[in-house]
Amino acid sequence: MAELTDAVKKAWENREALIVLTTVDSNGTPNSIYASCVKRYSDNKFVVANNKFQKTKANILAGTRGALLFITKEKKSYQIKGKIDYFTSGEFYDDMKHWLDPKYPGHAAAVLNVEEVYSGADKLV
Repeated sequence: MAELTDAVKKAWENREALIVLTTVDSNGTPNSIYASCVKRYSDNKFVVANNKFQKTKANILAGTRGALLFITKEKKSYQIKGKIDYFTSGEFYDDMKHWLDPKYPGHAAAVLNVEEVYSGADKLV
């Protein structure tokens, strides 16, 4: 598992509110969703709250890898790729329930494990 650089951590702190989470089904068809309930858990993990996942949940449970795409306020884009795990209990789930606004259901915590990071075509990690 890779770790974020200081520059990527700084970019994450300066991002626009929404991110895009992309997964792929068993036929290779991509599925992208906007997500606003997301947190950098550590230097190598991001947690996305499942509030309305349908296809995304199925793709994760089928073993998909995925990508988080975000853009900074200066309009610089970053893409973080890796395996995604899905938790309905335990450490990641409990943490997500702690920071998630109670108006959202928070059915589960999807955890993207950082393997690669890009800014445009440039591989950073």
